[in-house]
Amino acid sequence: MSSDLDSPRTTTERLLVRQARWVAHDVVELRLTRATGGALPAWEPGAHVELVLPSGLRRAYSLCGEVTDAEAWTVAVHRVPDGRGGSREIHETALVGRELEVRGPVNRFPLVPAEGYLLLAGGIGVTPLLPMARELTARGLPWRLVLGARDRSRLVYAEELVELGGDRVLLVPQDEAGLPDLAAELAATPTAYAVYACGPQPMLDAVTALCRTADSARALHLERFASADDAIPDQLGAVDGEFEVVLSRSGLRLTVPDDRSVLDVVREKLPEIPYSCEEGYCGSCETAVLAGLPDHRDSVIEPCERPTATTMMICVSRCDSPVLELDL
Repeated sequence: MSSDLDSPRTTTERLLVRQARWVAHDVVELRLTRATGGALPAWEPGAHVELVLPSGLRRAYSLCGEVTDAEAWTVAVHRVPDGRGGSREIHETALVGRELEVRGPVNRFPLVPAEGYLLLAGGIGVTPLLPMARELTARGLPWRLVLGARDRSRLVYAEELVELGGDRVLLVPQDEAGLPDLAAELAATPTAYAVYACGPQPMLDAVTALCRTADSARALHLERFASADDAIPDQLGAVDGEFEVVLSRSGLRLTVPDDRSVLDVVREKLPEIPYSCEEGYCGSCETAVLAGLPDHRDSVIEPCERPTATTMMICVSRCDSPVLELDL
């Protein structure tokens, strides 16, 4: 599993918040451009960028604008009152006219070749799927998108989706129609279709369980906005002992105590290292492992990939060997 963070397409620069507008209840869209204009790096559906907010908080958001809009990146942010503060800061700070440090684009949720696609979204989870729907329409490939939310006011980009896809789009406001019938959607979808899902954890858990059944086993691709409870190993049997981490490019050898993460220790020496969620689900801190045995505790690398994975999420994962060497 390779990291996009070292890709030549990944850039860090200051971009101007050119425009902000409401696109649903408690969801604000930001349009980011270079202050003097000019083309930004190209991106593909599923990509995200990381914003460094005025407070210093770093948060990753899916790009949801037009891939053909070369001069702007667009993100949409749902305000979470009891979250970790990033969305509240974006909603409560006058950002239009200010410049933010932006890093990206990075894509860990790319479209893979398939005969067709079923796109399942819950609330703000539609943001990476909207560009996918546009791309699939442009390619002439079959697709269907199901978007659920608590009520119609929270159906993000509903009008644009219906205009784009017509009856290929199913809007499910929970207060009117209940929860989306995921089992029925999967049953009606050919097994050769790829399934993409992004939304609340209960929805992702339900989709995962349905796709694992013998009758509907199929390719499933998930984008998480929160850590998966069952993706982190049972800590009762885990050993959180001290170990050494060697940063090969920086020529540093550091000690990671049992009560601190690799990310915490590394950031003391390399403060510019990318990170965001600090819970192992966004992938922003993915780092190449050169030597050692990582103890993967994230929800980015699938369990079946862990034995051969060549990267790790240093915000939550640890080490099962005395020394861990990283490409930093």
